[in-house]
Amino acid sequence: MTNARLDEALRLLGIGPEARRVYLALLELAPAPLAAIGSASGLGRAELATAYASLVDAGLASAAGEGEDVVAPVPPAAGLEILARHRAAEVEESRLAVGGAFESFRRQRLAAYNDHLVEVVTGDAVGPRTRQAWASARAQIRQFESPPYIPLPGATDDSLATLARGVTQRVVYSRESLEHPGHLKDVIEPCIKAGEQARVLPSVPVKLLIIDDAYALVSLSIREADVHNTTLVVQPCGLLSALVALFEQSWQNALPFHGHATRPGGLPPADRRLLWLLAGGASDDVIAREMGISRRTLFRRLAVLMARLGAANRFQMALQAQRAGWL
Repeated sequence: MTNARLDEALRLLGIGPEARRVYLALLELAPAPLAAIGSASGLGRAELATAYASLVDAGLASAAGEGEDVVAPVPPAAGLEILARHRAAEVEESRLAVGGAFESFRRQRLAAYNDHLVEVVTGDAVGPRTRQAWASARAQIRQFESPPYIPLPGATDDSLATLARGVTQRVVYSRESLEHPGHLKDVIEPCIKAGEQARVLPSVPVKLLIIDDAYALVSLSIREADVHNTTLVVQPCGLLSALVALFEQSWQNALPFHGHATRPGGLPPADRRLLWLLAGGASDDVIAREMGISRRTLFRRLAVLMARLGAANRFQMALQAQRAGWL
C-alpha cells in the first residue's frame, strides 16, 4: 500500500494530518524513540506530543511506558472499530438533519406543492420519470443505490449510455446492493467497467438520484414490504442542498469499490474480485455465490492468498493487498 493510499485511508477515518505523518513514520521506524519518530515526521515537540496522543486515543499506537521513550504501532482492529463507529454516527446525524429539514419543508410547502418545488410521482409513472432523469443529465449524476428495486427494463443500458456521453457518475452502494442476487455481476460491475465511480457503505440513508445540480429524485420506498411506488422530484431549494450535502459526506466516508475493472500485475482477476468483495463487506456466502464457488473453495483461495501475502489473518491480508496495489 502506498503512503498516499494509507494517508487517504487514515483521513477518511478522521485522523488529522500531523497524526497521519506520525503514523506513517511509526510504520517505517518503530519500535523507535518517540524523538526519532518526530524527527522523521518533521514535527516539533509540541506538535508531536499532540499528534501522537491522538493516535494513542484512536487505538493505533502504544503509549510510552513510565520512564521509557520507545513507541510502536499496535494491532489496529479495536481502534479502527471505534473510528468506524464515529464515522457511522456522523452519517446518522446527517441523516437525521436531512430528515428534519424535509419534515420542516413538508409542513411548509408539500401540502400545497403547486409552486413546483416538489413533484410527487406514483405508480407506473415512477419508471419513465426515472429514465427521463437519467437522459436529462448533462454533467454529473450522484446516487444512493439500495434495494428494493423497481422493475425497470433497460435501466443498466441507460446508465451505460449516460457514461458514454461523458457524464460523471458517482454511486454509493449499500452492502445489500452487492448481496442482491445477480445485481453485482449484471448491473454494478458493467457500470464500473464503463467508468462509473463506485463506493460502498453498510447502508445508505435514502434511495436518491441527484441530476447535475438541477433536481433530485427521492424514493419513498417501503423496505419492509419491498415496495417502491412513490418518488419525490425535488427542485432547487434548501432540501435539495441538504440532499447534496448528505451525499458528499457519505461519499467521503464510503469505501472505494472497483469491482474487477482493472488487473494489477501478478493477481488473477478472480482473486482480485474476491478481495474487493471482502473489502466491500460481503459475507462469505455472498462471495461464494457471486464467484460461483463453494464455501470450501472460497476458504482454500483465502488461505492461498494469505500465504502468498505472508498474512496470518484477513485483516493482515487486506493491509498487504493494499500495499501490493491489489486493492
